[in-house]
Amino acid sequence: MRWLPDPVWPVVVLAIISAGDALLCVKPVAFIAQCFRDVNFPERWWWVTPWLKAAAAVGLVAGIWIPVLGAVTSVALVAYFVVALTFHVRARDFGRNFFVNATGMFLICCFVLWFSFLR
Repeated sequence: MRWLPDPVWPVVVLAIISAGDALLCVKPVAFIAQCFRDVNFPERWWWVTPWLKAAAAVGLVAGIWIPVLGAVTSVALVAYFVVALTFHVRARDFGRNFFVNATGMFLICCFVLWFSFLR
């Protein structure tokens, strides 16, 4: 395992995606709100998601210079999307949100973890 990301560009791309995702979750846009409903994610907890995603973006960017932080943030994002996939499976929600959003983000996070920190 590397203490700092190499190469850095996948980490930056994932940070940008996470920041954009956080913005989309502040007042969830229609497709995100519907996704939350489809997996029975309680509305009283929706406010947490933009903070988690913004923290992930900050952790990834800071991890470019702070040893271990980027790797820990990458692992946390993989875990987040494992939980998201689990929510979809438990709700039997196997539509676009499962395959494009949750699975796609899970694979991107796994790629960044492997490509920038593990290989």
